[in-house]
Amino acid sequence: MTLWLVFALMTAAAIFAVLWPLSRRTPLHRGSDIAVYRDQLDEIIRDRAAGLIGETEAEAARVEVSRRLLAAADVADADTPVPEASARWHRRVTAVVALVLLPIGAVLLYLALGSPQLPGEPLAARMSAPNENRSIESLIAQVEHHVEQNPNDGRGWEVLAPVYMRLGRFDDAVRAWRNTIRLNGSNAAREAEFGEAQVAAANGVVTANAKAAFERALAADGKNVMARFYMGTAADQDGRRADADKIWRELLADAPPGAPWVEVVRHAIEHDALPDTAANVSPAQTAPGPNAADVAAVAQMRPEDRNQMIRGMVARLADRLKQDGNDVDGWERLLRAYMVLGERDKAHNAAADARKALASDPDKLRHLDTVLKGLGVEG
Repeated sequence: MTLWLVFALMTAAAIFAVLWPLSRRTPLHRGSDIAVYRDQLDEIIRDRAAGLIGETEAEAARVEVSRRLLAAADVADADTPVPEASARWHRRVTAVVALVLLPIGAVLLYLALGSPQLPGEPLAARMSAPNENRSIESLIAQVEHHVEQNPNDGRGWEVLAPVYMRLGRFDDAVRAWRNTIRLNGSNAAREAEFGEAQVAAANGVVTANAKAAFERALAADGKNVMARFYMGTAADQDGRRADADKIWRELLADAPPGAPWVEVVRHAIEHDALPDTAANVSPAQTAPGPNAADVAAVAQMRPEDRNQMIRGMVARLADRLKQDGNDVDGWERLLRAYMVLGERDKAHNAAADARKALASDPDKLRHLDTVLKGLGVEG
């Protein structure tokens, strides 16, 4: 009803815009201008006779007024007055068209091209349209809006978490898996996914929190593939290559025929540890670890290219920590990277810098001490 009222008001405004000029009278006759100019010529003659103006000024004034008089006379001759009856008939025809034919034409056009029989569709109905007709962004936005309104809906968080991982939104994935476990409970699969998200968010480093998640996954299911793979990665990053090889070889021994992750584990065993680790959990991948789709491509890089890429990442991390040294997780990643690279001196120096930067935060210092003890580094 409101929409039709708006249409009616718009139509009335359009009609008014047409009729308003028609209501105006015929313009003033041009003869009044001629009379004014003739009076001005008489006045100039009188002023000259009375000696109020000189001959030169009088002549110039006569020329100018005469020019205007001639122009007004030409316009008056060109104007052909339209008979009043004829003008009145034209205005009536135009008014009928504006008042009757214009609204009828608009209605007929809408009935032909529009769909007046369809009811209005609110936003909620449009959001519930079939999924195949909607974009990924709108689907994600719908679920995000739902969990904002219902933060204790564990199912919504569990739907979002793997989507965030595929989109590379690793911090959001960590938050989603944390809420999923809090609301739906802990199991091996959820803990392993939670740990993997933390590894991805930490640029491929198995942090203490990620390792704890994998340990919880293995406590629930000792055969969980993802957790076992990353426990081997953690051992590798800690410099315990023999332990890493042992974990990965046991994982291969238990692999079912045709397991898609077998080649990834074999590559981790057969090649240098650091390039494999970086390849498996690089920030550009869609899902780190055995489920990564781009592991093979990175693995084909020449060793010197991979080492250069990794060292560049480590250098950027070190530069960032020089600007903001309050990130204890960043210090942990840097220390582990130096140990994997075999640069123990740089690890010692970084440990000393980390202690200075975190000196005002006892909790972070205790966490740093735990990390240093695990790595065998003294700051």
